[in-house]
Amino acid sequence: MATKRFGYLDDFTLKNTKVGIGTSTANEKLEVLGGTRGGSAVVTGIATLSSYSGFVKTKTSFTDNVKVDSGESASLSGEIVIGTGTTLSVGTGATSGQGSVKSLKVSNTFTPPIGGTNDRPTAPQSGALFYNKDFKTIEYWDGSFWRQVDNTTQKGRGVFFGGYTGAHQIIIDFINIQSRGNAVDFGQLSAATRLSGGLANSIRGINAGGINPGYTDTIEYITMASSGNPIDFGNLTQSRFTPGGAASSTRGVFMGGYTPSPGKGVNTIDYVEIMSLGNAIDFGDDQYGRYQPNGCSSPTRGIIAAGQLDSPATLDVGYVDYITIASKGNATTFGELGINSYGLFAAASSTRGVFGGSQLHMKSIHYITMASTGNGIYFGDLSTPFTSCASGTVNYWQENKSLNDLNVEASYSKINISTDGQVNFRDIIRDKDNGSLSASLWVDSDLSNFENINFSFDKNNDQKFEITPNTDLLNNEWLKQINDTDTNYSLSAIKIGNNNSGDVKIADVVWLTFF
Repeated sequence: MATKRFGYLDDFTLKNTKVGIGTSTANEKLEVLGGTRGGSAVVTGIATLSSYSGFVKTKTSFTDNVKVDSGESASLSGEIVIGTGTTLSVGTGATSGQGSVKSLKVSNTFTPPIGGTNDRPTAPQSGALFYNKDFKTIEYWDGSFWRQVDNTTQKGRGVFFGGYTGAHQIIIDFINIQSRGNAVDFGQLSAATRLSGGLANSIRGINAGGINPGYTDTIEYITMASSGNPIDFGNLTQSRFTPGGAASSTRGVFMGGYTPSPGKGVNTIDYVEIMSLGNAIDFGDDQYGRYQPNGCSSPTRGIIAAGQLDSPATLDVGYVDYITIASKGNATTFGELGINSYGLFAAASSTRGVFGGSQLHMKSIHYITMASTGNGIYFGDLSTPFTSCASGTVNYWQENKSLNDLNVEASYSKINISTDGQVNFRDIIRDKDNGSLSASLWVDSDLSNFENINFSFDKNNDQKFEITPNTDLLNNEWLKQINDTDTNYSLSAIKIGNNNSGDVKIADVVWLTFF
């Protein structure tokens, strides 16, 4: 054994092929105790550094595992390359300084900061990442807002809540959008409801408001991928029906609707955080107090289109407004849809919104490009017009000569007749609470003394349709034949008694509406 002593307790030893510096007993091939500086050192085994400080030399490479237990690692002056199968571990007792690493390639997993919405970093830099446990999604800071990274799904479910078929419905149905076939039972609402508003992200579906039979502010939610009854979510800021819905991956917005008191369309916009629970919060105002609009959305924008205004009189409109879902504020003008109507459907991709099947333009479809502004463009026609209103014909004769042969259509809040002045509807009543439209059918006094009359109405699945002939006119002096089926109502009458004179009411008619 050879020993070279440099001073008291300063040892340089060579023993059993092991070299020690600063120690008299080396446990490794080379063991150095005390402050050490080295250059061009190659570590072929595991290197353990109890305290690591100073600058890492440019393009320092490690071919084996490196572990920093405690202390500080200073700013990087270049690259640290960790080879395949090699790890760099920084213990809980160590801290890492700010460096200028231009890129980082991770071959396995990378974990960003994690927490709930209230745990988001308070002073993030643009581009900072955060995993939000409340929303179960990655977020990034764009310099002004936390934005969610949306997952694009290629298939999913469509869910239908409640409705009206002569009575309020409690059922929830669903379809698989990518396939064809009949709807399947999903569950039941907490109360039979019609005219509610809906929206969804890829995880939850939200149903809010409506009539059941009174006006309601209830919000309920379902889990889209499962089935079952909805769960209470909270309440809207006011009870109303037919709000339009729009949603991003995290936030749902309800726009407009009709309130019971003072009985008018509203410009209310309120919102919820879809993956949480609680009452809706004020978002801002639409430019118009409207009801029976519809809404759709891209990942960033919400759109509200068409509807009915109450002031100064009932008016069907085609106004289109938009909001930015991630922020709050009032709606901004987008353009005109291209038709004035209400009660239409809406659907959207990430770029285009499509509207059609309205109650006044039952076949036409229009679209908008959501990232821009401007007027709607004609898209095409539905193969089957969306309608459940009654339509038919009225025919009557005198001396075997046809006095009139005309078409009649009840379009929810309007009654249309193909000619004027010969047959007219009077006493038109629109009952919003009961969802019906009623009127009486008259023949004008200039056409008195008619002798024959025919009714024929197609019910078009209108569960509320009924017609009551006027027995004061169509009394025992008339021969009558009535045929009333699930799909059609027809009446034929021939006069056998005295002549008629003056205005005469033929019948009272009731139709279903969606109010």
